[in-house]
Amino acid sequence: MSLVRCACALGCTLFAVPLWAGAAYAQDSAPLAAGPGAGVELFASTDSDDTDVVKLMGRGLVRDAGPDRYLGIAVERAWFTPQGQGTRKDTRVYVDLADKLGEKFLYKARIGTDGRTWLGSANVRAKDWSKEFFLEREIVETPRGVDDGIYYTFLGASLDLPASDKDIFTLTSGVQEFTGKNERLHLRGSYVRVVEPKLGLTAQLRVRYFHSTAPGEKDYYSPKDFVQLLPVVQMRRFTSTGWMLLGAVGYGTQRATGDGWQAARLADFRLESPRGKKDFRLFAQVQYSNNSLTGSGKYDYVMGRFGLTARF
Repeated sequence: MSLVRCACALGCTLFAVPLWAGAAYAQDSAPLAAGPGAGVELFASTDSDDTDVVKLMGRGLVRDAGPDRYLGIAVERAWFTPQGQGTRKDTRVYVDLADKLGEKFLYKARIGTDGRTWLGSANVRAKDWSKEFFLEREIVETPRGVDDGIYYTFLGASLDLPASDKDIFTLTSGVQEFTGKNERLHLRGSYVRVVEPKLGLTAQLRVRYFHSTAPGEKDYYSPKDFVQLLPVVQMRRFTSTGWMLLGAVGYGTQRATGDGWQAARLADFRLESPRGKKDFRLFAQVQYSNNSLTGSGKYDYVMGRFGLTARF
């Protein structure tokens, strides 16, 4: 039975631990003069269930004033090949926008449709990332999911609780509703210890739990309860020109209803261009895990993302 693989438009990691640079966040870039822009984003993933997903998106921005302030349209073409079966194609159109919300908050949204229902993601966060509210809706990438139109809608919030200059706790809760009767209640917490601020080195303990109200519904993997404990070592560095490099590895344990304790694994590598760059923005990411938002120890998942936006 295949996993629900939730490829997130919200930075690709709902419930993500903040990307700590020492004990402080990277500062938001200074406002840039608004101008038109265009971009492309590519998402590709594969897993041990022989499910492959490719999404290619083109963006046209009528106003681009940096990563936190833009307005435009995005068109996405998606190819779903679930469990080694034939490829299904889908086209989505989104409104793509981000801006300030008062003096202390920012919002970002990519909301649209695939012709059958609304899709996309949105979030509102404090400028210092201390709190965030998020929403996402996507299709379930299983044979019945893409053929019959099984979707999930995910709504949640996260809050940072700094204990000291080097110790931070993060709490996140959310509700994930699937087409049908199943609802999944999510809880996640993390403890981050800044080991060496100059190196951007942190030691983290990530804990998550979910409960499904209708376990085993339809053809996606959905145990009644799931719990994971994942120690992670992460290093985030900035080059002299402002490029961000991040590497994280984790190894822990997890358990789902009906299974014994199994190994939990994670590897994540990211690259981002300087936030104050005026002519282009670029990001790239490669991630491996043996679970998704549903989680299964007998499962391997590899995902890659790339994005480039240029201002005219």
